[in-house]
Order: sequence, then structure tokens, then C-alpha cells
Amino acid sequence: MNTKKIIEYRTLLGVTKTATLKELKTIYRNCMKDMHPDAISEDAERELAEEKSKEIIAAYHFLVSIAPETLDKDRTEYTRISTSTNIADFYYEKGVLYITFLDGSAFEYFGVLRPIYIKMVNAESPSRFARRHIYNEYIYRSTSKLVATE
Repeated sequence: MNTKKIIEYRTLLGVTKTATLKELKTIYRNCMKDMHPDAISEDAERELAEEKSKEIIAAYHFLVSIAPETLDKDRTEYTRISTSTNIADFYYEKGVLYITFLDGSAFEYFGVLRPIYIKMVNAESPSRFARRHIYNEYIYRSTSKLVATE
């Protein structure tokens, strides 16, 4: 998942980055009403509706996870983790930096450029580098909660 995908999800639902959770929920429900496979009688159209509804669901859940309200609600805990807990492991894939902390918390950071990741790999202290150059610079979401709820 990279920043391009975030833009695609926002476009799919027709929202901006400032969309509130309430707006996201309303738009999601309206989209699902229009695209729900059970409401379509033609088999070929139903298959298309199933694919589209899966995209809508994925977009909704992802955008909720990075919504300002979600991040604000968890800000105190995120600040505690990012300022006082060192990194246990990290890796980079397609513009996303995945970080797991020693306390088991895990986050994804979107839009991280490969040269920044290389600098982090080569840093004397990846934890210190991330505190200075990653944690408050990129769109992020907790993946700890995603794993716990799946």
C-alpha cells in the first residue's frame, strides 16, 4: 500500500483527506447500498458488484484507520510508543515502512522513499533515526489493532 493507493481509495469513495469518520460511514453505507451484490439479479453484474463492494469495504476500513479522528484518539498512546519504545524490527516494501516495536506494537508508514529507508538501515540507531525522520513525518496506521481484530 503506497500513497497512490490512498489517493485511489479516497477517489473511489469520493472523499478528501479531511473526511470525518461520520462522513466516511455515510458514504460507505450509500456506496454499499448501490453496489450490494444481493440487490442485483443478473449473474454477470452481480460478480462485478461483488468485486466493487470488496474494493469499497477495503477502502472504507483503510481510510478509517488513517482518519484524523482515529489518529487523534490514539495520539497519546502513539506518542508514548514512538518516544519511549525502541524498534524490534522493520522492513520496507513498495513505499511502505513497517515497524514493530519491542512492546509488540506495529505501524505502517506510507510514502516513505527508498533513500530514507536506506538511511534508516545504515543509521547507528534506527530508533533514533525514526524518531527524527519518520514518526511525525508520514501518514501512518497501527497494524497492532488490525492483527488483534482479524
